[in-house]
Amino acid sequence: MKRSESPVKRAQWGQSNFRKKLSLNRKPTGRANGRPGTINPMAFVRKATENSEDSYIASRDIKNLPVHRSIIANLLNKGYQTPTEIQDRTLEAILEGKDLMGLAQTGTGKTAAFLVPLINNLLNNKAAFQVLVVAPTRELAMQTDSEFQKIARGLNLFSISLIGGTSVNMDLRKLRRPCHFVIGTPGRLTDMVRQGALDLNNFTTIVLDEFDRLLDMGFSQDINQLVDGMSNRQQTILFSATEDKSQKQLLNKLLDSPVEIRILKGNASPGSIDQDIVSVKNGENKMDVLLSMLGDKTFEKVLVFAETKRWVSRICRDLRRAGIKADEIHGNKSQNYRINALNSFKKMKIQVLVATDVAARGLDISQVSHVINYQQPRNMDSYIHRIGRTGRAGRSGKAITFIN
Repeated sequence: MKRSESPVKRAQWGQSNFRKKLSLNRKPTGRANGRPGTINPMAFVRKATENSEDSYIASRDIKNLPVHRSIIANLLNKGYQTPTEIQDRTLEAILEGKDLMGLAQTGTGKTAAFLVPLINNLLNNKAAFQVLVVAPTRELAMQTDSEFQKIARGLNLFSISLIGGTSVNMDLRKLRRPCHFVIGTPGRLTDMVRQGALDLNNFTTIVLDEFDRLLDMGFSQDINQLVDGMSNRQQTILFSATEDKSQKQLLNKLLDSPVEIRILKGNASPGSIDQDIVSVKNGENKMDVLLSMLGDKTFEKVLVFAETKRWVSRICRDLRRAGIKADEIHGNKSQNYRINALNSFKKMKIQVLVATDVAARGLDISQVSHVINYQQPRNMDSYIHRIGRTGRAGRSGKAITFIN
């Protein structure tokens, strides 16, 4: 999985020399790739600081949480000892059935923050189809479903995931069986509603995970249909690492006297990540620069982001031709392909996963050594979510952004 020494010395990409070479003065071998971004490049430069989650002292241990002892046992089996700040501060509000908006950096356990109290609340009322969880990507929906299975193990509670790219007939069969949590992407959920297979009147709680993405222009119509169809909605829960100030009016319509928990001020990148830029001059070949980085042994598990599906496929193809073990995920790939590629990356069967922003939100992939923005992101929200795939759960990480 590791490449041999490249023409550009390994040391220039090492930790101690991370800022030494921001522009490579090599013989031009081709045009710099990708369209220029509009964000000030210095926004992508930041030294890692002490992680706020590390400095937070929880008010209680997992074993002392006011939830069912079987949930506690499942959490302890997962290796949890103390809740993170977002988990600690949102627990009682969700247990009490209040509306809530939670904002916290990536990698701080927001999924468990809503799953634990909602699973606990269902133990007193096991009526079917009560909680609807909406996620912007298939991968995040599947990950949430997997997390539910672990936390609710042995409690006789059931979930299903409804995502695009899978069999519609299979989903119709799933919905004939009673379940407590329905977790899915907006398009497939609204499709099931249109076909009469999913009755929104049964649900009392809705969770919008990565709510700022779900409420933007791309998903807003589907979200409005889901929310408006829940005539018995009693609790609305929103979580994300970023927020869009222009959505304030819409949030006011969704939430009723909500509890707001903000672990971060504004849209800030995680402090556990070393962030830097690499300038690629006109005429330089960006792929050569990337290959030279991947020759460094510290680049063990690398997530590369590009702006379009075409660029993702092109980068993956060039990496493979150069002998790098790489794969790709984007919207044109089948769901099975995306699952297999992601699993190969998690298990380190490949060194590099190249992706569009479908991999930027919510995915918990352990020990990603580097995130590389092959092209400058369109906005800072996208950047924050992308680099949040490294430096998770208190670990350190590195993010590099190519600048033309």
